[in-house]
Amino acid sequence: MSDEGLANGGLADFVVVGGGSSGSVLAGRLTEDPATKVVLLEAGSGGGASPVVTTPAGVIAMLPTRINNWGFATVPQKGLGGRIGYQPRGRGLGGSSAINAMVYIRGNRWDYDHWADLGNTGWSYADVLPYFIKSEANERLDGTLHGRDGPLAVSDLRTDNPFPQIFLEACRHLQHRITDDFNGEDQEGVGFYQVTQKNGERWSAARGYLLPHIGKRPNLDVRRRARTTRILFEGKRAVGVEYRVGNETRIVRARREVIVSAGAFQSPQLLLLSGIGEAAALGRFGIPVVAEVPGVGRNLQDHPDFIFAYKSKNQDLLGLSAVGSVRLTKEIFRYRRERRGLLTSNFAEAGGFLKTRPDLPAPDIQLHFVVGVVDDHARKQHLGHGFSCHVCLLRPKSVGHVGLTSPDPLAAPLIDPAFLDHPDDVAAMVEGFKVTRRIMDAPPLAAQATRNMFTADIETDEQIADALRRRVDTVYHPVGTCKMGVDAMAVVDPTLRVRGVEALRVVDASIMPTLIGGNTNAPSVMIGEKAADLIRA
Repeated sequence: MSDEGLANGGLADFVVVGGGSSGSVLAGRLTEDPATKVVLLEAGSGGGASPVVTTPAGVIAMLPTRINNWGFATVPQKGLGGRIGYQPRGRGLGGSSAINAMVYIRGNRWDYDHWADLGNTGWSYADVLPYFIKSEANERLDGTLHGRDGPLAVSDLRTDNPFPQIFLEACRHLQHRITDDFNGEDQEGVGFYQVTQKNGERWSAARGYLLPHIGKRPNLDVRRRARTTRILFEGKRAVGVEYRVGNETRIVRARREVIVSAGAFQSPQLLLLSGIGEAAALGRFGIPVVAEVPGVGRNLQDHPDFIFAYKSKNQDLLGLSAVGSVRLTKEIFRYRRERRGLLTSNFAEAGGFLKTRPDLPAPDIQLHFVVGVVDDHARKQHLGHGFSCHVCLLRPKSVGHVGLTSPDPLAAPLIDPAFLDHPDDVAAMVEGFKVTRRIMDAPPLAAQATRNMFTADIETDEQIADALRRRVDTVYHPVGTCKMGVDAMAVVDPTLRVRGVEALRVVDASIMPTLIGGNTNAPSVMIGEKAADLIRA
């Protein structure tokens, strides 16, 4: 059953708001029981299995545009000299797993043990590892740390570009450890990324958990173009949601629970619009208070990211040129025949997790080596060919917030990541800059570069800090705005129930109490898997 399978005003056991990396998982798992009826509301109309989504290189078309993308913006960032940042977020089935770079990283075991130390019983590494394994269908890796039979396909890249190997040679020159599994016993090192792909196609959370069952499970009702506007309460109990399809307002009721899986920006926005948040903030917009939960929208954390970029004469690299156009045409035909080559690339094909200080308990920076120059989220184009490397800070101390800009539920949320507000973040990124530059200056890569595009003549710590403020932006990993915990600012408890109300949970990256050391899609899938068991318990 799909779209409007249950009539307006109908009743389901669960209403899930958002068909992204967690919501798709949750709806798919809950409807394994044919007696459990689930309505999934997704604001977007795309995602799913459209060619721009399933073709991995389609990320370049979606990232800078509104194709399956909310395309949010931040408020001016004090730590970045007043610049306004760009915040792509997936809109459509699969959410951000349908528009991201597909890198499969779970994070460091230290992160999850830290969550447990904060009072989040059941969320240590030993607790969450079974859910990572359960979700995963890894084509190469197995053993005690990997799964082979889960819904989420994970594979090695099917590209043959020589440049990631040159990057690894530069890392070897500096004696960095080479690893073939960032999700193994030891995350530290450099290597090729595995990706959420199968047979050369993107494998979003929706493709793994949702699409195979739409039209086949009568208890699964997926409604697209359904923009949720508020949660409905009877007293303190969530009983359904109001949503819009075009100009029409509709209602669907939940017999058991409403589950919000709208992501780190829109989950807190929906709670605030529904009267859950800090009373004073709600009062400014004339929203009646259902429950005063002051942590809603607070605790926003994201990885600040900086790019090194170099021109090169090597035409194996992605580039805008006559030769590049001819090659692209050939690669399109190759992809149609073989599902291999350039169009299977996520572009960030290699990278690593490194420490800026040897005494740290876990790597504090991550590198993404790119076989081209993807500048300003692919919104700025450069003629010719080149390569680049991104470095991001994994556990920033700067903490921002999400809020309302209007009581209008169709308005964009206020997004303030507070990038580089904390001086320790600037100091740590200065050291990360130095680590990355040493790799880029190592002979294997230096021999390929003809011009340093952004970091030439930057030597002192002050110059590096200035460069960071000019170019740092998101690497698309916002979390924490409905944080899980036991303290006064927690929004959900360790079973993901929202404080102060009944029959309402949040299930997505917003519940992370702290930002994990790595890409956030795989952890969001894990959260959906674990939530399904919490709900069924």
